[in-house]
Amino acid sequence: MSSTEMETSESQHHYVGFWARFGASIIDTILVIMITSPLLYSIYGNEYWETDQFIIGLPDFLISWVLPLVATVLFWVYKSATPGKMVLKAKVVDAETGNAPSTQQSIIRYVGYYISSLPIGLGFIWVAFDAKKQGWHDKIAGTVVVSQ
Repeated sequence: MSSTEMETSESQHHYVGFWARFGASIIDTILVIMITSPLLYSIYGNEYWETDQFIIGLPDFLISWVLPLVATVLFWVYKSATPGKMVLKAKVVDAETGNAPSTQQSIIRYVGYYISSLPIGLGFIWVAFDAKKQGWHDKIAGTVVVSQ
């Protein structure tokens, strides 16, 4: 893509800001809880919510950690958005091409969520102040969130 095409492409993007992205994450979190909680309850019963163990066993790890990772990455790769972003008409795209993020970018972006959350969520708050509304996870993965 030439620099002129890139400038035109970038000027057409409307980057999605902090509050809309926060709203999308709330929607996604509620959906994940609605899916994972019944599964965990069916396996562990009330013990799951009464224990102080971080991970109770393999089913807990798969349902609580692997399932959300796989679902999120697949949504980003195939739909360019999680359900929360779809509701808000936003999508995750490659910052340079504007195309759907690659599987590698999506995995890096997901891992970047943990990096963004470590220092009291500063990597997420960064969205509010960045010119392209990128969080640290976006910068690491080379993605932006734009309006559809």
